Amino acid sequence: MFPPKQRAQNSPPSLLISKYLNVNLITQLEGDMRDEALAALVEQLDREKKLRDKEAFYRAILEREQIVSTGIGMGVAVPHAKLPGYKTFFIAIGIHQKGIPWDALDGIPVRLVFMIGGPDDKQTEYLQLLSRLTLAIKDEVRRKKILQLNKPEEIIALFEGI
Repeated sequence: MFPPKQRAQNSPPSLLISKYLNVNLITQLEGDMRDEALAALVEQLDREKKLRDKEAFYRAILEREQIVSTGIGMGVAVPHAKLPGYKTFFIAIGIHQKGIPWDALDGIPVRLVFMIGGPDDKQTEYLQLLSRLTLAIKDEVRRKKILQLNKPEEIIALFEGI
């Protein structure tokens, strides 16, 4: 048969979403407006020392949102900002039980927010991360489980191996 595929010598190891998740960056969102949800996630990232400049990161998130909504449909939004000075990417997850008006592509209120931040000079890693995350959250069963689970550890477990 065929020999097993081998990874090119200098190619990065497979990117896993779970590597970018942290139990302290998964939160239940309280506010009923998009900007309140964004601010709450930025605050959470700042508390966990992920941000170099909280205000600059928040402005970048809002500016990106003004270009085009990050509400990708299915009750999901993926706001993101890439800025100089960051070494690695990170993801904060916000969960809103009722849904937030977000001007999403399909018009459905957003219940799951995956905020991505990180370096502006690692485009390939960023695109791989965004692609894997998008594929993972297209799974309706996974989205429903995220909304039902109460423990951040259980939510992160839904992304193990992805």
